[in-house]
Amino acid sequence: MSNEIEGADKYTFAEIEEKWQTIWESRRSFRADEEASGEKYYLLEMFPYPSGRIHMGHVRNYTIGDVVARYKRMRGYNVLHPMGWDAFGLPAENAAQKNNSHPATWTYANIDYMRVQLHRLGLSYDWNRELATCHPEYYRWEQQLFIEMFNKGLVYQKVTTVNWCDSCQTVLANEQVINGACWRCDELVYPKKMSGWFLKITAYAEELLADLDRLGGWPEKVVTMQRNWIGKSTGLNCAFAVEGLDCQIDIFTTRPDTVFGVTFMSIAAEHPLLDKLIAGTPDEDQVRAFAERIQLDKQRRSLTEEPEKEGIFTGRSCINPFNGARVPIYVANFVLMEYGTGAVMAVPAHDQRDFEFARKYTLPVVPVVVPENRQLNPDEMVEAVSDAGILVNSGPFSGMPSAAAGEAIIAHAQAAGFGSPQVTYRLRDWGISRQRYWGAPIPMIHCADCGVQPVPLHELPVQLPDDEDRDGACRPLHQRPSFIATTCPACGAPARRETDTMDTFMESSWYFARFTNPRYQKGPLEQSKADYWLPVDLYIGGVEHAILHLLYSRFFVKVLRDFGYLKIDEPFTNLLTQGMVIKDGAKMSKSKGNVVDPHELIEAYGADTVRLFSLFAAPPERDLEWSPQGVEGASRFLNRVYRLISSQRSLLLTADPLPANLNGAGRALHRKTHQTIRRVTESIEQNFHFNTAISAMMELFNSLTASLADDAKEAPEPEVLREAVSVLLLLLAPMVPHFAAEMWELIEGNGLHLADQPWPGYDAEAAREEKITIVIQINGKVRSRLQVPADIDDEALLQLTFTDANTLKYLDGKAPKKTIVVKKKLVNIVV
Repeated sequence: MSNEIEGADKYTFAEIEEKWQTIWESRRSFRADEEASGEKYYLLEMFPYPSGRIHMGHVRNYTIGDVVARYKRMRGYNVLHPMGWDAFGLPAENAAQKNNSHPATWTYANIDYMRVQLHRLGLSYDWNRELATCHPEYYRWEQQLFIEMFNKGLVYQKVTTVNWCDSCQTVLANEQVINGACWRCDELVYPKKMSGWFLKITAYAEELLADLDRLGGWPEKVVTMQRNWIGKSTGLNCAFAVEGLDCQIDIFTTRPDTVFGVTFMSIAAEHPLLDKLIAGTPDEDQVRAFAERIQLDKQRRSLTEEPEKEGIFTGRSCINPFNGARVPIYVANFVLMEYGTGAVMAVPAHDQRDFEFARKYTLPVVPVVVPENRQLNPDEMVEAVSDAGILVNSGPFSGMPSAAAGEAIIAHAQAAGFGSPQVTYRLRDWGISRQRYWGAPIPMIHCADCGVQPVPLHELPVQLPDDEDRDGACRPLHQRPSFIATTCPACGAPARRETDTMDTFMESSWYFARFTNPRYQKGPLEQSKADYWLPVDLYIGGVEHAILHLLYSRFFVKVLRDFGYLKIDEPFTNLLTQGMVIKDGAKMSKSKGNVVDPHELIEAYGADTVRLFSLFAAPPERDLEWSPQGVEGASRFLNRVYRLISSQRSLLLTADPLPANLNGAGRALHRKTHQTIRRVTESIEQNFHFNTAISAMMELFNSLTASLADDAKEAPEPEVLREAVSVLLLLLAPMVPHFAAEMWELIEGNGLHLADQPWPGYDAEAAREEKITIVIQINGKVRSRLQVPADIDDEALLQLTFTDANTLKYLDGKAPKKTIVVKKKLVNIVV
């Protein structure tokens, strides 16, 4: 296909799109200014990782955002619409090594290329605010925030289990472990305990949960996912003393009513008491080997894989504090150290996982809660019964209903001193340590005498060393002696730098705030500008970020508020999660070989056609099915609009106002024009359903062409034609901005730029239908149709109905039993 849409004159889209992009840039059309008039509107799409090329998912995401930004400008808002790059991370290291390059070289080259691609789409970004998270002028402020969190007790170190490759002498992310082996050297990976840095997000767990109720502009699905991730539970915390040892196992349960049914204790393979429990027991070596194997198995299976339940007796028992029963302690592969206390009181009669384990290892099953109208015989049970009911076999609590018994049992434990009520959260503190090169260095120093010390603020940023490994080796920081050696800021003695880098979620958790003044040099944020622009009014991105990125961003905002940088509680007022782009029944991806290159589409059809297709094919929240025919259809529509405007240009150049009295064709087109304004405006305002908005515009265009057809009974007045075409271009402007701007210039010709025009308003009276069609049904079957005034009342409508010849014919003299009027739609007569 050529780069022309042919008509009376040739429309060369490549030249026209470049022309208008140059004009917008020279006029600084999209530069945001806090001093500008109008209510502020901050719109942001989740910024991309600079992989090298944009894909159709990017095109869809950024086009949706661009339409809203352009629409809001036309509505008089002062719009901030920035763009940047989520530039740190493992993929850059992998790609750089594969291409024998340095991550910085690779990343900045990709940014340069992708910036050109985004320009080609005509996106209305304020490029003056562009930022890249890998730039020291960005992460220096992140390092400062880290230090402030450390000083306020929100950052700490603890030992955790990591993936360790002995051959490469490095820690691997989960994504770098392939079938239990290192992605780089293919040697087996082993769990290793190492110290790592954590952010105390759990300190904000209750506020993060409670404030979900304030997010009325978020999809309920996303709110529910976050609520479940935070996972608030209330219940009993109590201690089971270990028999023969001076220690206890702490447990938490949400079912205190079942505590008399505990028949064994399950602990995680990495439970800190395990070594003490098995020390000196006959099977110590066997249990330790089992625990090590379980840790390896857990590391080498996917998170969604459910393993067969396995366990081993530790040789020790603990004592149930409620009834004094001896409870054997097992190491079990389904207990996770990262959830709860790493120990679970097992009640096989009332928990299916415990039931299966008990049957496998011939452990007792003791029912203690019997649902109404049920009898439970442990020998005959084939599955656990988890329903609430009446307590049995539960000492003084027998006969009580579950809820009341649970409260009484907690009160008893608290009075006796071995338990207490507790609120727990599934949410765990955020481990941010990454043992690799391409990330923001953690700004801490380790001194043998003074302990851990933050880097002095005036020495920030702690920059990544860039004078080594230009061959692409990408050695992590702990393998770079010149980076590690430093002096203690407290005592001046030789010390070592922290060699962990930060999780890349750190950068994306506050970038939206930095956009309010990305060049500010006196701190992370300039408060006056942050106060003006934040919160983000509309945030757009994939639902795959529903939990971690959005949760961490909410956490960061609350921390920044408490540190005095912000005055808001939540970062994003409204959230739009767009669907995926699907081709051949699957998400577009290189691995599936079904990728469509947007660059090739733009070269063949132009940016506006690509934009129009991505908007028209599906509503934003739904998956978009790739269709070559859909792209061709979008191209044909623009072609037809161009040809109509070119052929009717002489008529459209009139500057006369609408006549007071229009002919029939003029009234119909005038009415359709204002109905279209209303429909398009409502489609955007209510749910961003651009597909229905475009459909309405196509209907207006069809009315335009029909009114100009040779066989039309009469032609509308030129002034009405001009109104309809002008409105069509204004409505199209946010969606196909280059095309609309060029067509506007064709009919205006007076230097008035379309980008400066307001969004059209509609006249409700003009949009009102003069006549509507009412369907007449008799016993549910259509028997007639009536053309009636749009504002007809029910009484007048019924009078017309019962004098209509077709209606009388089918009634055949029968008296109606019932008559139902559905306003402006139908009359149903029951006989």
